[in-house]
Amino acid sequence: MTDHNLILGLESRLLNAWPSFDYQAYDGWILRLANGYSKRANSATPFLAGAALDEALLDYMIARFIEANVRPTFRLNGLEAPEVGGLLAERGFQDIEPTYVLAAPLDGDHDPDVEVLLEPEASKHWVRDAAQSYGGDKADDATLLAIVSRIRQKAAFATLRLDDRPVAWGLGVVERGYVGLYDIVVSPDLRGIGLGRRIVGSLMAWGRREGAHTAYLQVREENAIARSLYGTFGFRPAYRYTHRVMPPRS
Repeated sequence: MTDHNLILGLESRLLNAWPSFDYQAYDGWILRLANGYSKRANSATPFLAGAALDEALLDYMIARFIEANVRPTFRLNGLEAPEVGGLLAERGFQDIEPTYVLAAPLDGDHDPDVEVLLEPEASKHWVRDAAQSYGGDKADDATLLAIVSRIRQKAAFATLRLDDRPVAWGLGVVERGYVGLYDIVVSPDLRGIGLGRRIVGSLMAWGRREGAHTAYLQVREENAIARSLYGTFGFRPAYRYTHRVMPPRS
């Protein structure tokens, strides 16, 4: 059975922890825009159980995406009305990147790593290095800085250094008993040796010190390696969402 209260509670925290530049509300949907940087900040998401979508509203929101030069994207988290997925499919929207939101209790077993630096604000070095390690569409450090600079909740920007070289990064955001973990990334040449684990453990320990009882994060369904890692920290699926994207015009 779908726990709408859990979904809405985590979605609200996610919205605050990863701000967009523009928010528009449409009959139970929040349309977010951030210059195309990350789908979660550039999509329409239901924020009301049973949020409906008809042809007229769909056309209107599509037009808002196109005006902003952002690919029309709907992020379906289980709060939407049952017929929404079918309507989007009929209009040619493609189902991509199924993602789990995972949650784990903070039971005090995690200790901060002395080599992980936690800062309350994003430095230019943190933004530049994290963006470069992500690469691809997420290599835009200027937009990443603009997003994380808008966070109004208490945050910790984590950097792990080895031999004075920054090699792994992450972001924790605390709000109302939960700590969200975002942008966990390791330098491409050092992946697979446990550096991400040290970032995750430190941010979970920090969240507990800040009063959080639960940690949450998002991971793509296809990323079996990351899901296995998070499982060792006690993370279990809270819910699942998918992106429905408009196919590119021929």
